Amino acid sequence: MARVVVLGAGVSGHTAALYLKKRLGRSHEVIVVSPGSKWNWIPSNIWVGVGKMTADKVVFPLAPIYRRKKITFHQAKAVALYPEGDLNSPRGQVEIVYTDPTRVGKTVRLGYDYLINATGPQLNFAATPGLGPDGGNTVSVCTPSHAVGAAKRLAEVITNLKSGSPQTLVVGVGHGTCTCEGAAFEYAFNVEQQLREAGVRDKAEVIYLTNEHELGDFGVGGMTFSSGGARVTSEAWMESLFRERKMKAITQAAVTRIDPGVINYTQIDGTENAQKFDFAMLLPPFRGVGLTAYDRDGVEITDTIFAPSGFMRVDADYTAKPFDEWTAQDWPKTYQNPSYANLFGVGIAFAPPHAISRPYATPGGLAVAPAPPRTGMPSGAMGKVVAMTIADMILKGALTPTHHASMGEMAAACIASTGTGLRHGTAAAMSMSPIVPDNARYPDTNGRDPRTTTGEIGLAAHWVKRVLHTMFLYKAKAYPFWYLIPE
Repeated sequence: MARVVVLGAGVSGHTAALYLKKRLGRSHEVIVVSPGSKWNWIPSNIWVGVGKMTADKVVFPLAPIYRRKKITFHQAKAVALYPEGDLNSPRGQVEIVYTDPTRVGKTVRLGYDYLINATGPQLNFAATPGLGPDGGNTVSVCTPSHAVGAAKRLAEVITNLKSGSPQTLVVGVGHGTCTCEGAAFEYAFNVEQQLREAGVRDKAEVIYLTNEHELGDFGVGGMTFSSGGARVTSEAWMESLFRERKMKAITQAAVTRIDPGVINYTQIDGTENAQKFDFAMLLPPFRGVGLTAYDRDGVEITDTIFAPSGFMRVDADYTAKPFDEWTAQDWPKTYQNPSYANLFGVGIAFAPPHAISRPYATPGGLAVAPAPPRTGMPSGAMGKVVAMTIADMILKGALTPTHHASMGEMAAACIASTGTGLRHGTAAAMSMSPIVPDNARYPDTNGRDPRTTTGEIGLAAHWVKRVLHTMFLYKAKAYPFWYLIPE
């Protein structure tokens, strides 16, 4: 009997575990290790953060799903890897510390034949002084509990506005190297809609603060897509939307410190600025969760398996070279660790070889460079292909990965909410192919296929986003024929 251990139960890890068990059946063991007891559909946290959805609508308990599917579940945090085993066993091992209240603090080692690192990111609020809801001066929508707190604070701001007190609301990213600008964009527009619905929009200033070089970059270098039968850049598209909603945008900014009521940031030209606020939701940068690794003799080999960011090295080209020399072929295809063939890293847990957006820095060397996003559809696709590869290795004796999912080849669709409501909601529906621009294949259209890189905005897109919320929760709960719903 082979044993596969999956670290993390987000989109990538949960998807991998379900497909593994479907392929492997009862003859082999699938174990999931996750510090949390619940699965969270993170894209809908923005609606929780404006009070339009309750937290229980975006989460569900993992244990009942895994019991039904005969997957072993440990509510625990992985802290160390021993890919060569130890002096007592040649089998790979992972050390975990239980977070389950019934066994909290207990430490054990699990042996494995294959391991998938899908731990996701550490929310690195500490990277910027004053950032975050826990001891900081800003709110967050990164977790359901954070989003509930954001909604409560937003309601207080609306009360102040109704009493006649002008308010400044700032939404964006809280560090020069943040990713997930799309989530900040969505939240900014949903906040703006809430203010309109409350009848207080005229008393509020809404500001979008971002490290993007221009609007519509989203950490993917922007897009040129088909919209309404014309070719338009995502920058022009987004600028039009900001003008329509009378929202201010501050781009090319690296937040350096948040004091009570004041955001301090530096722009690419080195200018230091301060923005006052009454409400601020700023996303944190990400880094790896802090796993360490040791060889058979107990010598630390963390730097062999993980990049300095803490994310796992996979089959990417990590050669240092100028931005203009990076290519789509640098990106991983199999997500297999180059040092240990039975280790894989998927979703946010794998180390990207380079930025997708051109990186910039201030004259003083402060990075203003969006990190590449690796969430949503790509995460699910990675989880599935790695699960299929491992199943082929176990069931068919495959010696090399059998399934590929390079971000330099795959397409992705994103539906960014710009306000919720079945009659008044809107969303920006965007698709791009490939995710990482391939300038060799598409030299005249910024590295992407003009036929499949598109954008539309309207009520219909909101309906699609709401339907996807329901569909992906259905899939994640592994209800009948869940596997027919694409990643």
